[in-house]
Amino acid sequence: MSRSNEKSTQVIRVYGIVQGVGFRPFVSRIADRAGVTGNVANKGSYVEIYARGTEEERAEFLQYLREEPPERSAVLKTDISDCEDIPFEQFDIIESEKEEGDIFVSPDIATCPKCRQELYDPGNRRYMHPFINCTACGPRLTILDSMPYDRERTSMGEFPMCPECAYEYTHAETRRYDAQPVCCNDCGPEVYLIGREERGREAITYVRKAILEGKIIAVKGIGGFHLCCDAANEEAVARLRKLKTRPAKPFAVMMKNLETVERECIISPESEEVLDGHQKPIILLKKKPGGILAPSVAPDNPKVGVMLPYAPVQMLLFEYNDGITMTTDCFVMTSGNVSGAPICRTDEDAVKELSSFCDIILSHDRKIRLRADDSVMDYYRGEPYMIRRSRGYAPLPFMLSEAFHGQVLAVGGELKNTFCIGKNQLFYPSPYVGDMADIRTVQALEESIIRMEELLEAKPSIVACDMHPKYNTTLVAEEQGIPVFRVQHHYAHIVSCMAENDCAEPVIGVSFDGTGYGTDGTIWGGEILEASYQSFTRLGSIRPFIQIGGDASAKEGWRIAVSMINCLYPDRAAEIVETLGLCEESVRKLYEQMAVRKINSVVSTSAGRLFDAVSAILGIRLCSTFEGEASTTLEFAAEAYEETRAEEAIREELRAVLKSFSAAAECVEKESPVELPEKENAQKFILPTERLVRLIIEKRLQGTEAGNLAYLFHALLAEQIVEGCKKAAEMTGLEVCALSGGVFQNQLLLRLCEERLTEEGFRVLRHSLLPPNDGGIALGQAVAAMVYIQKQNDLEDTKQVE
Repeated sequence: MSRSNEKSTQVIRVYGIVQGVGFRPFVSRIADRAGVTGNVANKGSYVEIYARGTEEERAEFLQYLREEPPERSAVLKTDISDCEDIPFEQFDIIESEKEEGDIFVSPDIATCPKCRQELYDPGNRRYMHPFINCTACGPRLTILDSMPYDRERTSMGEFPMCPECAYEYTHAETRRYDAQPVCCNDCGPEVYLIGREERGREAITYVRKAILEGKIIAVKGIGGFHLCCDAANEEAVARLRKLKTRPAKPFAVMMKNLETVERECIISPESEEVLDGHQKPIILLKKKPGGILAPSVAPDNPKVGVMLPYAPVQMLLFEYNDGITMTTDCFVMTSGNVSGAPICRTDEDAVKELSSFCDIILSHDRKIRLRADDSVMDYYRGEPYMIRRSRGYAPLPFMLSEAFHGQVLAVGGELKNTFCIGKNQLFYPSPYVGDMADIRTVQALEESIIRMEELLEAKPSIVACDMHPKYNTTLVAEEQGIPVFRVQHHYAHIVSCMAENDCAEPVIGVSFDGTGYGTDGTIWGGEILEASYQSFTRLGSIRPFIQIGGDASAKEGWRIAVSMINCLYPDRAAEIVETLGLCEESVRKLYEQMAVRKINSVVSTSAGRLFDAVSAILGIRLCSTFEGEASTTLEFAAEAYEETRAEEAIREELRAVLKSFSAAAECVEKESPVELPEKENAQKFILPTERLVRLIIEKRLQGTEAGNLAYLFHALLAEQIVEGCKKAAEMTGLEVCALSGGVFQNQLLLRLCEERLTEEGFRVLRHSLLPPNDGGIALGQAVAAMVYIQKQNDLEDTKQVE
C-alpha cells in the first residue's frame, strides 16, 4: 500500500459563527462526500471535528470546509492538528460538550426562501405552519438559554418532536438535520388570541379580517411584540398615533415583498440585497410619489423605514388559505411598547402595556428568552449605516487586533441603550434595550445583562459606565458588585468608532451629539478630541452657550434660539425674537434674567441643541415631539434645497459666503467653572459657531429662503469642523479623523465633512455596522475598560518582577 492511501486522523477546531447555522450537519455531509470518517461536536466556543481519511480525502474535506460553509456561518479561525489515529467507522454528530473559550452566538435568522416555498406548498406537511424553520433559518438568540446551542437549552425544549420531525432532526439528508427549533403543525408552538377562544387557523383568520376592518393588532414575533395595522388606511394609522401619543415619529412599514417595495420606494441594489437577506432589518428608503402609504406613516419625512416579513406568522398575515383577499400589501409594524419602555416579550407584558393601544393581541406559546427589537439602518455611499443594531446582528462580536486579556462589562448610554460584554479580543454589543428614563427599561437592562453573561459565560472583573453621576446606567453599574470604570461620553463615542474600524493608533475625534457630561461639569456635545485607546485630551469645541430650561430645552429648540439671540443681540433681541416668532416678549425677558442669574441654566457645547436652535430660527421646527425631530427636519430641508440646485451653483454660493465669513478655529484661554484634570489643561480652541448662528439669523431677517439657509448652515458647520481638525493636526501631528456621535446620523453633514477632510489629506474613520448614536457607545466604554485592566495587569506584573 502506498503512503498516500494510509489513513490518519486530524483534529480541526473551527471558531466563529458556527452554532445555530447548520454547521455540524454541513460538516457531516461534506465528510460523506470526501469519504472521511470521524465526528463533529459543539464545544460551546467552537466546533471540534475529528476527521480520519487518506491525505487526499482529508485535503478534499478541508477544501469543502473552507469553500462551502453554510450561508449563515462566519468562520474566523480554523486550527488543524494531528492526533493519534482513531479507527472511526463512520461520521457522527455527537453530543455537545461545554468548554471554556470564546463564544459566538448566532443572531436570529429570517425565514429562508426554501422554508417560504414550503410554507405555501399545499403538498408539504408544514403548509401554512406559523413556525416553519430549518437548519439555515429561524430563531436563535431570542430562544437560547445557554450554550452550546442545542434544543434542550432553548425554549423549544418544551415542545417534544413528533416522529416525523425527529427523523428530519437526526438524518443528514434532510434540510432540518440538527435544526434545534424544528417543529410542525403537529408538535410545535401554537398561535392564539389573548382573551378570546380562537387558536391556530381561526386566530390568524380573525386577525386578517381585523386588519382589513382598520383594527390595530399586537403581534408576537421572534424578539417581541409589534403593533400592526393597514399602512394604507389613514384612519387606522392616525388612531394608532393618537393611542401611542406619538404625533410625528415615523412608523416602520412591513411590505409584502420586493415588488411592493420597488413600487413604493427608491431602492439601490446594495440595500435590496440586505433588505431581502437573512437579517432583514428595517432600511430607510426614499418614498416614491404617488404611493399608497397613509400620510401619517412618516409625516414630513422623505424617507420611510421598510422591512420585509422575516417570520412565518408575518407572512401568513399577508397571504393565507382562508378565502380572504388581503387588499393591502403594507402593514405598519412598529415596536410593541409604551413610549420609553422596552419592547414587550411576554403575554403578561402585552396585556399590561399594549391593551390600550390595540384591539386584538395575537400571541404564541414559544417563549422569548431575550428581547430583540428590529435593527434599523440607512445606506451611505453604498454601505450600511446602522441606526439601531439589534435583531439579525446582535450579539455578533467585533474582533480587535490588540492582544487583550480579560473580561469587561459596559452598561452603555442613557438613551438608545445597548450594553457590551468584552472577552479578550471579542466585544459583544447587545440587542437594543431602550431609553433608561423608564424603570421598566432599567429592569430590562439588568435582566438582559444577566442573560447575556450566562450565554457568553462571562464573568467581568470591571464595569464601565458614563461619567454622569445621576444616570440610571451609572446606578446599574454600581450595583454590579465589581469595580466601576467611568468613561467620558464623547470619548466613548470616538473609541467606539476606532474599535469598529480596528484602529489602535491615536486619532482626532470629532464627537458631535446632543448631551454628554463633561470632565469640567458642563454639558458637552460638540467636541474635537485627541484620542487613543488609553486616554483623551479635549482640544476644542463649538462656542459654549447658555442652555436654559433643563430637560425641556432638549425638546424645545426655540428656548436655545432665544438664549443665543439674547447673547448675540443684547440691544435687538426683542425685535428679532418677535420677527422670528419664537416666543412672547415676557418669556424672552424671563430667559434673559434666568441666564444672568444662572437659574435652571447650564453652560453647553451641545451640537444637537445648536441644530435645534437653527431649526427654530428658520421656522422649520420650534419643538420636537421625538428625539432629533427638529434637527432631522432641518437636514431634510437642506437636502431638498441641494437637490434643486446644480452642484457648481451650490459651490459658487458657498465660495461667495466664505469670502466674508471666516470658518477658522479661534485659540482662546480655557475657562472652566471647576478645576480640571491635568490631562484637560491643554490649550483649547473654539469653533466660532456663534458667527454661523448670527449669519443665519441676519440672512433670515433679510428674507433668504429657509431651505437655502438650512443647507448653508450644514456647509459652513462642516467647514468649521474641517478647520478645527486642521488646527488639531497642527497641535498633535495626527492625520486620522474619527467622526462619531448622534449628529453624524445626519448624512448631509457626514458627507460634507468627509469630502472636505479627505480633500485636506486626512484619513477619515466613520461608522457602518455600529450606530454613531448612543446605541454604539457601549463598545467604546468596553474597549476603554479593557485597555485599563491591561494597564493594571502590567503594573501588577512589574511589581511582581520587582
